[in-house]
Amino acid sequence: MRYLRNEDGIALITALMFTLLCLGMIMTLLYYVLAGTRMSAAQKRYRNSMEASYGGTEFVTKTIIPRLFNNYSGGKESLVTDFGAADKLGLTFTTAGLGTKLSLSTASWGGLSRTVDPKDTPDVTFVLKGQTAGNDFKVYTKIIDTIAGVGLIDASGVDFLDAGIGVSGTSTSTQTPRTPTIYTVEVQGEALVNPKEKAKLSVLYAY
Repeated sequence: MRYLRNEDGIALITALMFTLLCLGMIMTLLYYVLAGTRMSAAQKRYRNSMEASYGGTEFVTKTIIPRLFNNYSGGKESLVTDFGAADKLGLTFTTAGLGTKLSLSTASWGGLSRTVDPKDTPDVTFVLKGQTAGNDFKVYTKIIDTIAGVGLIDASGVDFLDAGIGVSGTSTSTQTPRTPTIYTVEVQGEALVNPKEKAKLSVLYAY
């Protein structure tokens, strides 16, 4: 019996195995690089949407609600005049029940929407402008709950039990200290050109 010890081609097989191993390592490295790039891009888009939501919250709580609370009809008209143009914020009041939500407790709203999705019958919408048109963000805001506060007996703004001067009271009655009205506001900011880029906030606001 004769044994064959022909080792021709073993170098080629070894080289192919090393090549396959190197290709596998390179593909794995490329996968992690691309996955990291996609994750970074997604986080950046989410941060942009979140900042738009924060900006929308600031605008609603510091500009819209205070101006509507003192004089709803006049405040609404002035807000549309100041911010309603397309080259500004395109501010739109999309429901007729915002005045009711601002002044009455939730139980007295009647049939007004209370769903937590701010895009479902929003109260106010507007567009926050980016550096270019492709970077604009649309903001949807909606009040979903109101806990009415207790106002002062008079409108002077004096928040004391007795409206007296110094230590000697001059009033024959006392007034209840004011407690604020508390609103639960849902805010969603999303990219105007790609609504999938969005972030939502739930805000508890006292006025």
